[in-house]
Amino acid sequence: MEYKNTENWILNRLPFYQNNGSDAYNPGLSKINKFIKELSLSKNELKFIHVGGTNGKGSTCSFISSILKESNYKVGTFTSPHFFDFRERIRINGKTIPKINVVSFVEKNQTYFQENEISFFEMTVGMAFSYFKSAKVDYAVIEVGLGGRLDGTNVITPVLSVITNIGLDHIEFLGTSRPQIAIEKAGIIKPSIPVVIGEKDEETQFVFEKIAKLNSAPLYFAESLNMEWETDLKGAYQVKNFHTALTALNHLSDKKIDNKSIQQGFKNIISNTGIQGRWQFISEKPKILLDIGHNKEGISLIVEQLQNLTFNKLHIVLGFVKGKNVNELISLFPEEATIYLSTPKIQRGYPLESLKADLTDSKRKINYFDTVVESFQYANSKVFKNDLVLVCGSTFVVAEILSFLKHEKL
Repeated sequence: MEYKNTENWILNRLPFYQNNGSDAYNPGLSKINKFIKELSLSKNELKFIHVGGTNGKGSTCSFISSILKESNYKVGTFTSPHFFDFRERIRINGKTIPKINVVSFVEKNQTYFQENEISFFEMTVGMAFSYFKSAKVDYAVIEVGLGGRLDGTNVITPVLSVITNIGLDHIEFLGTSRPQIAIEKAGIIKPSIPVVIGEKDEETQFVFEKIAKLNSAPLYFAESLNMEWETDLKGAYQVKNFHTALTALNHLSDKKIDNKSIQQGFKNIISNTGIQGRWQFISEKPKILLDIGHNKEGISLIVEQLQNLTFNKLHIVLGFVKGKNVNELISLFPEEATIYLSTPKIQRGYPLESLKADLTDSKRKINYFDTVVESFQYANSKVFKNDLVLVCGSTFVVAEILSFLKHEKL
């Protein structure tokens, strides 16, 4: 089986939350535990760092991985979702898993997947852990997929757990209040394993304190640190992720991590990890900005930071997945902005007709388009060199634009 055929098979034949949403969501650990055993993997044979939370998981994983790499460690990183290529989810020192490894893993285990109804995410977790084990990584930085307690990654015993923050997202699965969601996220806290919380919040602090105490897990809240190190991952909102990652590494008690490796890790985070879609400018005249912010907390941070930019008119290319409160999210943007709204090309995409119906009473300037690329092209036809085009609302919207730009020139 060639790689492209293999990728198509795993994306189209296995239940895939990234595309199918709740139809593919299969909470619980029984299948992944059985699969890990089938692969002869141990839950603690690698030095895992487990990272959960609502926003900033991927960025925090990237900060930690980059600093560990600059400390001369071999670092495996597992994140989701991907933009273009499935292999983006599994990396060692920033390099994606080789195609031959993906093909051989699927060929070897394909019958097992089908007979045991393994989901796409469970398959990916097993592939990542197997690859990291065979490559003998020094650390494996693992991003939670959804929630924590019942997430497919929650079969490991890490050396450190990290929870970035708590926001109201995926409420159909995790609960309708922040304390309820915190309980699910806190499910990655393990007995006697240190846990770092990125943001101290009155509404959720007691949840973490209670669960950490029940597990005799040392609990630390991220500290605000005075530092002005250069980084290639822009966005003022990343400061919280800096602090979370640094606090986590401080409690890793690894003497090889020094100020020089921290400084270089910050400076080279994109080249070290391949992270994309976070406050990413792809053009200056006009300014075109991509960001995967997709919930209330994430979009609020984007809007806050827009105040630090200089531009004439604001054009916003938006798309959402099902389950979002689109009225609430659109209300976060400046009233004078012109909005170009469409549906990302996935089954989970918020249908255009539903968007129109749900936004009937909106007083915003909204233009509707069948595709994300059409909305982006139209927005670009209306901008002047001192305007700003912001693309956000979903990882999949940003991915479509990045894919389009690979083949087209603005």
